[in-house]
Amino acid sequence: MTNLKSLLAACGLSALIGLAATPSLAGSTTYPLTLENCGAEVTFKKAPERAIGLGQNSAEILLLLGLQDKMVGTAFWPSKVLPQLAEANAKVKLLTVEMPTFESMLAENPDFVAAALPSLVGPNSKVAKREDFDKVGVTTYLSPSTCLSTKDVKDQYGSRAELWNMDLLYREIDELSQIFDVADRGQALIADFKAREAKLRGSVAKDSQKLSYVFWFSSPSPSADAYVGGKNGASGFIADLLGGRNAITADAEWPTIGWEGIIASNPDVIVVASLDRNRWELDKPEAKIKFLNTDPAVSQIPAVKNKALVVMDGQAMNPTIRTIYGAEQVAEQMKALGLLK
Repeated sequence: MTNLKSLLAACGLSALIGLAATPSLAGSTTYPLTLENCGAEVTFKKAPERAIGLGQNSAEILLLLGLQDKMVGTAFWPSKVLPQLAEANAKVKLLTVEMPTFESMLAENPDFVAAALPSLVGPNSKVAKREDFDKVGVTTYLSPSTCLSTKDVKDQYGSRAELWNMDLLYREIDELSQIFDVADRGQALIADFKAREAKLRGSVAKDSQKLSYVFWFSSPSPSADAYVGGKNGASGFIADLLGGRNAITADAEWPTIGWEGIIASNPDVIVVASLDRNRWELDKPEAKIKFLNTDPAVSQIPAVKNKALVVMDGQAMNPTIRTIYGAEQVAEQMKALGLLK
């Protein structure tokens, strides 16, 4: 238990330290455990022993729950692991920072795969479908935050009719902690995030200006459409948390919008993502900011002219544990710029 305490202290998750010594506080899991997960019923006869965190959010939740000794691999990392989790993560095999192959995962003989995105295990996944894992006896769990309908938006990420909120993240943490019989750690982690969310929402003065935001994830090139955070995704949640709104009104989770459309949205603030994956030049925040300041048309957006440009961890634009970290990053920079009270 000493190692867990050290990890929690390093994460700044003080609420979990006391619980780490008293695992009976939240009760033990009774197996078999059956959960409804994104339209599928999944049953666990016992806690997994050989888990794969497929996607950064899933991997980081498992690490925050102190489960690195139960993990045989991770894959698909837009950003580097949280610094406070680096030591624990170093004990787990990295399959790839991009999408892994189905065969590379099966080579690790997993008994459980926790997936962050439908593009990783959904019906149109390029990796594998849930039924592919079912056929080889591997149970899967898909993040409730990304379990979206693709009926109205014909892409793999789907659309969201209501604003995402942290309750879906709390459900994910709670269910994963039940699956692994570490419910005490899950509840303490949830309590910590709830406290941080409340503190951040309470830190924004009631008379602060209601600002509009565009959250720019990346683009293949300056001439290409931009991947931006949709109205009701994590980006919209961050804007709402800071007393503002998302200037992008598309219901799609990740709409691609031309710069004419972004100019027309007339944002007060542009949040640019910092990504470690280096897939495109515009994954880098400095490349984004250079484009914003030098393009003849884009440079005339009020946010650019007023230097209301802030940098945020790109993974925080996904509905993940990183979202609250990202909101804290934005709030700190906005206050330094005098845009938030």
